[in-house]
Amino acid sequence: MRIRRTTHNALQILIAAAHAGDELVKGATIAKELNLTEQNTSKIIYLLSRGGFIKAMRGPHGGMTLARRPEDIRIGDVVLAMENMALEDERPDAGANLTGLFDSALDAFVAVLNQHTLADMARSRKGGALPGLKLTKRPKTSRARSKALIVDERTRSGPNVRKS
Repeated sequence: MRIRRTTHNALQILIAAAHAGDELVKGATIAKELNLTEQNTSKIIYLLSRGGFIKAMRGPHGGMTLARRPEDIRIGDVVLAMENMALEDERPDAGANLTGLFDSALDAFVAVLNQHTLADMARSRKGGALPGLKLTKRPKTSRARSKALIVDERTRSGPNVRKS
């Protein structure tokens, strides 16, 4: 299974909110910290808010905070909400009913992720970014950005990434 970059960034945002505790965190601050655009960060914050994971308040004194305790936010629930996962067999004459098999596989995937909470992830990162996420300045040109992305993807498969 593969998760989208948006889901990875959503987990990073939740970790930042967990580290902030009861303090309000501004989206712009998180965007800068995680090297994301403010637009992308706002979109993810909106999705997390709709999913019931964070509370967001607009305005000059606004920001976001977790809607629940980090111990109550299961990683599988976040991934499921962000990915909108649905595995279906699109063929009308599939012969065997594969949908049940795919549903069982998805349930198992989410069940494993749900063994871990946001509190677990926040403790294991001690305020830092997840492996593979470089907190560097964003390259100015699109060519430089794509080179940086290739280097970042290579870094992700390095020794810091746990493989199961």
